[in-house]
Amino acid sequence: MIKRIDKNAERTKRHKRIRNKISGTAQKPRFCVYRSSKHIYVQVIDDVSGKTLVAASTMEKTIAEAIKEKTKSEAAAIVGKEAAKRTLEAGISEVVFDRGGYLYAGRVANVASGAREAGLQF
Repeated sequence: MIKRIDKNAERTKRHKRIRNKISGTAQKPRFCVYRSSKHIYVQVIDDVSGKTLVAASTMEKTIAEAIKEKTKSEAAAIVGKEAAKRTLEAGISEVVFDRGGYLYAGRVANVASGAREAGLQF
């Protein structure tokens, strides 16, 4: 019998390993990305106080209208730009990027490039 690799369990292990090395503070919070099969979610988290400062996702009505006829990769870039815009409005210009255990390619890379285009530094 062939054993299947649980890709999400492997990703979770990678994410835990990454989280041991990076942490967000009030001055430089963590820019965390979560990717599902249909949607992409971004949170800017202050790990010291344990609070989410800013969030954006493809589930929000304003973003959902903007990405109606776009691919998932293009939608990811739009979510990154919106999250960066909200982060800059909150007075935060520099963050630590947390890819969530995903490979830095495709939609995750598009979120990062969209955030950089909007003026966020990491």
